[in-house]
Amino acid sequence: MEPLKLTKPDARRLMVSHHFRPGTLTEIFGRLKSVQFDPLKPAGSNHDLVLQSRVPGYKVGDWEKAAYKDRFIYDGWDKQASLVPFSAWPVRRVFHHWHGDWLKEHQAECPQAIEAILSELRDRGPLAPREFAYQEQRPELKGSWYGTSMAKRILLSLWHAGEVMTHSRRSGQHIYDLAERVLPAGLRDTPPMSVEDAMRSILLDRFDAVGLLRPNANYEVWSFRTPDKSRTRIIGELLKSGDLISVDVEGMVFHTTQAHLRLLDEAPLPRKVRFIAPLDHFMWDRTAIRQVFDFDYLWEVYTPEPKRKWGYYVLPVLWGDQLVARFDVQVVKGVLNVKTWHWESGFRPTVPFWSALEQAFKKFAKYTRATGSQAFDGVDGKVASVLESALQ
Repeated sequence: MEPLKLTKPDARRLMVSHHFRPGTLTEIFGRLKSVQFDPLKPAGSNHDLVLQSRVPGYKVGDWEKAAYKDRFIYDGWDKQASLVPFSAWPVRRVFHHWHGDWLKEHQAECPQAIEAILSELRDRGPLAPREFAYQEQRPELKGSWYGTSMAKRILLSLWHAGEVMTHSRRSGQHIYDLAERVLPAGLRDTPPMSVEDAMRSILLDRFDAVGLLRPNANYEVWSFRTPDKSRTRIIGELLKSGDLISVDVEGMVFHTTQAHLRLLDEAPLPRKVRFIAPLDHFMWDRTAIRQVFDFDYLWEVYTPEPKRKWGYYVLPVLWGDQLVARFDVQVVKGVLNVKTWHWESGFRPTVPFWSALEQAFKKFAKYTRATGSQAFDGVDGKVASVLESALQ
């Protein structure tokens, strides 16, 4: 069957309509399936930034109640470390299977240490890594990603294998507990799905969450420990069954669902300025963003400062269905700092844009609880003026 042909403007409208229709926290997690967790927080963390662009009135940290009081979402693994609705836990258990090798290594090397960790959790309840009596250090591991603490490393391997879960966080740090004490009662005895069924479900979720997704998007979008040929085969089956539809956007092949295509029949969203998270679902496939939105995005947070072109923590700026700028932002002691601002080539801001930008800065200040602002040297003077006006 020949792919359905869409123009770039069609594709942009579909993506924006899918991603940025406002909704409640519950509705947005239902739409996105998960939100990638990242600990860096210059203006809220990535997961906060994803939610502020979709949930009216959202403020930094609002996700924590849903995770640790309401138990609607949990810290888990999906597309990297993520916040995931508990309703998706039966399917995401397959990641425990895929990521269980680390725990098996510890079971072979130091089974008594694992039992000591689990015994303390059983007896003492939720604990941070440093609160365990078992505190062996391995100096030879200095400089490694997870450090020298064996308690921390064992807890992480238990977390990846699904034996423990994040009960809560303290200053961003995991507080662990036994999985059976964190899981809602109805999920504890859910039988595991087959790898095949889980992959099929997660793959369909990926396409459903992104809206338009290339079948050959980069590995990190999928995060599966399975051969690419398995993914290709299952995607082919989803196309054959009609769960996915092939779309040609001016020479680039994407897949989507019939539900997403129906968004093209709806009125476009009101034109607003939106600040987009660096690891937002909308930005996952940067090759596609470059093709469809003519926007070449590079997140330079781990690039040495002298080699950065755009800045440390740079957010794309969406105006309607155009990506028109990017800016480096940081909130320090209640001050919203715009450190750099870069316009996209060819964009000429109009009066409606400036008005929308002021509203976006006001909304962003409420989200971060900022009460003051500062535009650094080199920032466009009109942007600096609008920022100052927004926070007066």
